[in-house]
Amino acid sequence: MTPPQLNDEARDRGRENALMARRRRAQIKAELRSGELSVAQLLQERRDLVVSRLRVHEVLTSLPGIGPAKAAALEDAASVPGERRLGQLGNQQVQAITAALATRRAAGAPRVVVRPQLVVLSGPSGVGKSSVVAHIRENYPHVWFSISVTTRAPRSGERDGVDYYFIDTEEFYRMRAAGELLEWAQFSGHFYGTPVQPVRAQLQQGVHVMCEIELQGARQIRVVDPEALLVFLAPPSWEVLVARLTGRGTESAEVVSQRLDTARRELSAQDEFDVVIINERVSHAAGAVMAQLTG
Repeated sequence: MTPPQLNDEARDRGRENALMARRRRAQIKAELRSGELSVAQLLQERRDLVVSRLRVHEVLTSLPGIGPAKAAALEDAASVPGERRLGQLGNQQVQAITAALATRRAAGAPRVVVRPQLVVLSGPSGVGKSSVVAHIRENYPHVWFSISVTTRAPRSGERDGVDYYFIDTEEFYRMRAAGELLEWAQFSGHFYGTPVQPVRAQLQQGVHVMCEIELQGARQIRVVDPEALLVFLAPPSWEVLVARLTGRGTESAEVVSQRLDTARRELSAQDEFDVVIINERVSHAAGAVMAQLTG
């Protein structure tokens, strides 16, 4: 039997429901990090439809002072796989996790040493990535932002070495062949890429590094650097994103349709990321991104 085909309204409603669920999960993680919510309280709600989808590892790494390594140690102590979802936990596993956390508190949490982190910020066009990056640049000067290379010509007001490194195609091919790019992609007939050497140099000096790149590049970094933190910036709703993408009124209906199709594909990939942050207000979204660097 052929499954029923969803119309655009039903698909949009499904996306809206998914965004609302992701927004609530992001809020839960923020409350865990701030101490407003405890793991014990959260586990009591593990049959809730949204809470049940959270994985043990992402819950533990949302706690202050607990990064991936400490979370893995707690999972081992409780004999609970980090990929297990809360809704799959039995009573004995809940008790084991609670006991492991209690043991850690009783022993006294060691001084938190914040390691330099490579943060990859991505999301659909129109979601406000540039605004969030600008806010972080202005308010968090200890973060170093990677500057990409591109083969396109500078636009009005753009400066070489500030907005991009503008290079020709031959030089781009050379860098790619020499392994000098952390990731690369092609858009509208032009190449873009992230030079790897400056990123590694900053990380070795103990500096947090942030890259604002598209989905294709984020996927490449996930492969070459599994320790990188992938952050997905999502809109408050599908309707808000549509308004942003169509609001200029200067593009043809065909171009607008292509942009919306691309946005749908990009939104569907957010489960590939470590963190999803809803950009309702730029300052709050920027703060949520930076909060990921304190654990």
